[in-house]
Amino acid sequence: MRRETTNQIRFILEDMLPPVVRDSRAFLWGASRIWGDHIGKLTSFRARAPFLNAEEYEELYREHPRVHEGTDNSEACIRKIVKDAVGESLCDVGCGTGALLSRIRAGRPEIAKLTGVDFVVEDAAALPGIEYVAAKIEDLPFEDNSFDTVVCTHVIEHVLEYRQAIAELRRVARKRVIIVVPREREYRYTFNPHFNFFPYPHSFLRAVHPVPPRYECIDIGRDIYYREDIDG
Repeated sequence: MRRETTNQIRFILEDMLPPVVRDSRAFLWGASRIWGDHIGKLTSFRARAPFLNAEEYEELYREHPRVHEGTDNSEACIRKIVKDAVGESLCDVGCGTGALLSRIRAGRPEIAKLTGVDFVVEDAAALPGIEYVAAKIEDLPFEDNSFDTVVCTHVIEHVLEYRQAIAELRRVARKRVIIVVPREREYRYTFNPHFNFFPYPHSFLRAVHPVPPRYECIDIGRDIYYREDIDG
């Protein structure tokens, strides 16, 4: 399923249905007819977030069904990321299958060094010119200012220590940081294992505080696209 399709579904579920319906047992019953008991597992996962160990966290993500084909990014976000990347080196933190890196390599061949990071990299496509590193976003195994551009899409909403994660993205970036998160509201029963919810672009600006002088934070089809330039 394409991101554009799920964004249309999300509009109905998140904006059209009132919270009294979304948080009801009736909604859980209906959702369970589609996804089975995984909906209940996701609800418990969020409720127990502060107490999860690394093995439980990894197990749920391994079992979570992949909704999108290849990438969670919409075509509009991909095009903007490819356009906004700067310099000769780029790191995609939370690279998943490597689909975004493949698009960046095709659209920006002058970026010589491409690196993908995820806590599990076995699913990443083995592509020439792309290096994969298994690591957690909260503790990236790179020196300061290692990459001209650091990209992180559809990851921050999954990370309990999201401020530490954002600090790491900024630490390893030399020129630019690009972050994409879904624009969504929190409900008791959802179809994703998200911890953090950003219903408006300004909601995400609070998450990246302090905001640098040169930044962009916009809505692209129910996704929040954030870009900041690093001075110096």
